Amino acid sequence: MFHDQRVVVVMPAYNAARTLERTVQEIPMDLVDEIVVTDDASDDATVVEAKRLGLRTLVHPQNRGYGGNQKTCYLEALRLGADVVVMLHPDYQYTPKLLPSMVGMLTDGPYDVVLGSRILGGGALRGGMPRYKYVANRFLTAAQNLLSGAKLSEYHTGYRAFTRKVLEELPLLENSDDFVFDNQMLAQILHQGFLIGEVSCPTSYFKDASSINFSRSVKYGLGVLGVSVLLLLERLGIHRSPIFDPNGRKLAP
Repeated sequence: MFHDQRVVVVMPAYNAARTLERTVQEIPMDLVDEIVVTDDASDDATVVEAKRLGLRTLVHPQNRGYGGNQKTCYLEALRLGADVVVMLHPDYQYTPKLLPSMVGMLTDGPYDVVLGSRILGGGALRGGMPRYKYVANRFLTAAQNLLSGAKLSEYHTGYRAFTRKVLEELPLLENSDDFVFDNQMLAQILHQGFLIGEVSCPTSYFKDASSINFSRSVKYGLGVLGVSVLLLLERLGIHRSPIFDPNGRKLAP
């Protein structure tokens, strides 16, 4: 626990057998009460490795997608009584050493959500982020800030921490099971007025780090812009979307 708050780290995993142990070794277990790995029908030995490490392991018999994987992760974390939930990718792209800072910003306030930003500090390119991804990240983030009225340094990090209240109140089951889930979730957070904090996060791109190909990146980028437009239309009262419906389908532990 941290300041009497139960902390659960969730890892949405897909073909992470080579990097899982390295990631877990750096998680400060004096702070974390439980680690949950949800395997999304990997082709490698992710499940075997997770169980060898003694981690709570859930397995999707069929691939549900990155968003679907997160839904399972968050539901399990709530079921385990988490007060704070941190999503950490098991591919070692993000350092677990930031966990104390991110958790502290939630338990001690004033934030409801904390993002590990690869852009703050200017280390994304030094960490090996492909230049086209960096340019796309900056363009999409600028467009999203313009449409949402927010001032985030990036919307596309996979390193995120949430209070229990956020996960219980967002209609997460209305969101996609694909990669755009992340941005739908952020749009919901902004719409409901939750306070977002950011910390500078070093990143590492290497052979075993997960990444999506160019065509899927284009699809993701278009989807991201579409979500931001939906948020703007929702605020203007022009169009109502299920993902912003306060009575929409929520996680129910």
